[in-house]
Amino acid sequence: MQFDYAYFGNTAVDHRADRTALSFAPDLKRQPTFFTGKLRHSLAFREAISALHDVVISDLRFQPRDKSEYKAWAAQRELEEWGVLQAEIGGQKQAVVARMLELQQQIQTLDQRQYERRAPFYRARQKYFNYLYERDRDAWFVLDPVITVHPDELFFECFSQDESSYGRLGVDYEVFEDVGDYACGTTNIDYSQALYDEFQKIRSYRTTEFTVDPSGFEVATEGEERYRELKIDLPDSWVRGFLQVNSAMSLDATRVDLHPLDIHNFCFVLRRHKAKTSPRSMRYHLDPGKPVRVVFEPWNIEVACPRSIYEGPEATEIRVWGRRRLLILERLIPIAKQFSVYLLGTGMPSFYVADLGNMWFTLGLSGWTANDWSTAGNFDLMAPRAEVDSFTRERIFHALHESWYEHPDALAARLQLDPAVVLGALGLYTQAGRAIFDLNKQVYRLRELSRDPLPMDTLRFANEREQSAYRFLEQNAVRCDRREVDTGGRLHLHGTVAHGKKAHPLHLIRAC
Repeated sequence: MQFDYAYFGNTAVDHRADRTALSFAPDLKRQPTFFTGKLRHSLAFREAISALHDVVISDLRFQPRDKSEYKAWAAQRELEEWGVLQAEIGGQKQAVVARMLELQQQIQTLDQRQYERRAPFYRARQKYFNYLYERDRDAWFVLDPVITVHPDELFFECFSQDESSYGRLGVDYEVFEDVGDYACGTTNIDYSQALYDEFQKIRSYRTTEFTVDPSGFEVATEGEERYRELKIDLPDSWVRGFLQVNSAMSLDATRVDLHPLDIHNFCFVLRRHKAKTSPRSMRYHLDPGKPVRVVFEPWNIEVACPRSIYEGPEATEIRVWGRRRLLILERLIPIAKQFSVYLLGTGMPSFYVADLGNMWFTLGLSGWTANDWSTAGNFDLMAPRAEVDSFTRERIFHALHESWYEHPDALAARLQLDPAVVLGALGLYTQAGRAIFDLNKQVYRLRELSRDPLPMDTLRFANEREQSAYRFLEQNAVRCDRREVDTGGRLHLHGTVAHGKKAHPLHLIRAC
């Protein structure tokens, strides 16, 4: 899927003796979106935006070792040993063996000459890759972060390189001393590794000015050609993963409030130990009115959280994987007041919301690192569903556009609609990338992920099998005739699936 961007200049940071100016270059092909203000809490913003950068560059996928040289050496040794073996079998084959060894020597000489001829190319290629990584590291990443300006806050969103982690930084206007002109909307901003390096130079004794530069829109309107255009071909999995994150955030979850020292203890265990065997999970033991306990496997190290009392209605145990991604939160521990953890269930995604005062950092993690958001996630199927006609959907969307953010119950009361209908419509817009659920404030926000409507026919399903399964549901081809629980506590579902003129019997068993 191709995305087109146009930027007027580059995002820049200007450091002076008394002030630092951050000027972000927005995408001029989208509706005018801009913001100006002076940061009151510059150091907290520096740490939060740096943690967001850690999400962007995160890639914990398994990287197999390069064994090409070893395999070449092993093949050569095998040839040599085979030649020696042949020589030992029969002395009459000495001439053949000698000729074989001679040919092998010639092949080695030719291979060496070929490598020497290509050596300058190999060195230049490696030097180029090293240059990209060290000097222009943003060329290794595929998409600039998304920034949204709303009447109460502005927030950044990004996705990790391995598509298993999602980051969102919401900045309340109380963080700014002087808020100037702004226009609400969503845009992509020009972002680079050099910009991240400049962020590290922000200091408390210098005034920091934050600007999503509006001047580029004036240039684009005047028709001048001083802006640069980019065409980025994004994989469908990246966009689909972004949509699945938005759907997962709107689902019911178990909430656990943790003290920053608890997160520090989690990171301490992960830094001190490295699991070499399975299981590699974290077990949350939650008992109402008691401190939260977390067990790290396979060492069975229990971390008690005496400052964090679970306030849920019933005792439960939730197991999650992909825990090393929590190290992204390390930088936020000194400035965080509290961490709220939202657990969707065992093996399901989890969200960690760091309260940074008037800023909130959300880290969304898939069920485990190798299970990225797009491959096996169908959280849109678990979202609230209702039959909503197109007129009502448009009415709800325009009402949300008027306020930019609103609680679904308040929106339903204002429009005099059934809350289930409003939730169903908002769920559809969330799945289409046009809205997002704010975990911190528990409201839906308007956020257009792209300038043009996304092709949902190609993004909704990860493969043809999922598409066929959904078609069965749409056609009411799946029927459950009987359900029962056996003595072992397992749930049995008996039914039929109609396919063409045939009805196939179905028997599903699930542990309760």
